[in-house]
Parts: sequence; structure tokens; C-alpha cells
Amino acid sequence: MVLDQRPRSPHLQIYRWQITMWLSSLHRLTGLLLSLGALALACWLIAIASGREAFDHVQALYGAAWFKVPLILWTACFFLHLSNGVRHLAWDTGAGFEKPTIWKSGLTVLLVTTVATAAVAFFAIL
Repeated sequence: MVLDQRPRSPHLQIYRWQITMWLSSLHRLTGLLLSLGALALACWLIAIASGREAFDHVQALYGAAWFKVPLILWTACFFLHLSNGVRHLAWDTGAGFEKPTIWKSGLTVLLVTTVATAAVAFFAIL
């Protein structure tokens, strides 16, 4: 038997990307990026506990103007992960699986993420 003649399973090149596929991928990615943010937070907390000199070194890095970009990105990751998680909790009840509802809830996740990130960035980061 020649291996090239075996049937192949469908893969991502066959499917047309839909909002659920995008949000699922983003949910996984934001979970990983939130882990990096947790490490940065842990470093900051350890620096606080280690004394003034250690805190000053970490604060010099975290207080730099360029560090606002990762802060805003981590904020966006947080809100996307949170709002998509709430969407999944609603799905766990069996609600919201109709095609129009799936589309609307996906757009709601993106809207909530954008508005909440912009609000936090404007009022707390910038």
C-alpha cells in the first residue's frame, strides 16, 4: 500500500475560518500571554518583598514608557480571556448555540475586550 493513496482527514486548509475558530485560538494564546504577565507580577511582588533596592530596579523597568505597551497588551489579553470565558460558561448551560447567537456573542466578546482595554489604558496606564 502506498502512503500517498490513504484518505486524509480534513484540516485547517479545508475549513473556512469562522469567528469561533478565531476566538478559540485567541483564547488559548491569551492564556499563555497571561501566564507571562503573572510572571512579571510575581517578579514585581518579589521585588517589593526583597527591599527598596530590588524594588527600585524592577520599578525602573516597569515604570519605563515603553513598558506601557506590554501592559496594554496584557490588559487586552485579560479582557478577551475573561469575556470569552464568560461566553463559554453560557455555552455550558446549553444556551447560545444558534448560528446568529454564536456570531453576536463573538462580536460582543471583541467589543467588550476593545472597550474595557481602552478604558483601562486611558484611565490607569496612559
